[in-house]
Amino acid sequence: MAAFHSVGTAEDVKEPILLEDVGTTDAFIKAAEVVVIGFFQDLELPEASEFLTMVQKVQDVPLGFCASSNVLSHYNVTVSTVSLFRVVDDKRQDLEIRDSKEIDATKMERFVRINELRWVTEYNPLTAVGLFNSMVQTHLLLFTDKSSSNHTERMHKYREAAQLFQGKILFILVDSHAKGNDRVMSYFHLKKSQLPAVALYHTPDEEQDKLSLGEVSVEAVKDFCNSFLKRKEVKGSLEQEDKVIKQEL
Repeated sequence: MAAFHSVGTAEDVKEPILLEDVGTTDAFIKAAEVVVIGFFQDLELPEASEFLTMVQKVQDVPLGFCASSNVLSHYNVTVSTVSLFRVVDDKRQDLEIRDSKEIDATKMERFVRINELRWVTEYNPLTAVGLFNSMVQTHLLLFTDKSSSNHTERMHKYREAAQLFQGKILFILVDSHAKGNDRVMSYFHLKKSQLPAVALYHTPDEEQDKLSLGEVSVEAVKDFCNSFLKRKEVKGSLEQEDKVIKQEL
């Protein structure tokens, strides 16, 4: 087997960290936006070997490894499981492995890439799947050019705003120069001359709104989001009242 760290932090992702007790595992989970843990009853299982292979391909996510019966019991793990924990919507996603012949490193990597939602998740075909599978149904998309000299500052402010809406809105980055993203811009009727811009999207009814920004600021993003959420709340209340009235007739 590969070498493990018996003690470490979630930032050390060169090798998976061996998690040997509940306290260490809990601290590991809380130390980053997204972490992945492989829970296995036996480190010699084929799926454990596949997990180690996957680790080499996923160097930007903190990864842990556990074979402690106490830890597995604490996290209600009864079969080999790759679990992803994320802060943005306080969600745990499990990939249960009931047949080692049905799973490999590639499928594990896909599971991670689909579900690794962060404070700000960059849009691509894989993350799109995870975004639409989230229980958070309102999404805010920032359309901007990642090669811009202002990109780092914009992202800092956008990420700061994202933390104000945890559990309410998922914040997404759409690189205007990335291949295929012009179709996303077209969906929101945006042109590159209008960027940077933000667009809100409510997945159940596909309601949307957009705002062209001179520059990204926490206050502008916060006001835009609060206004949209307020409108949705009022609309939802009116629809509920209308439903009650119809039932009484």
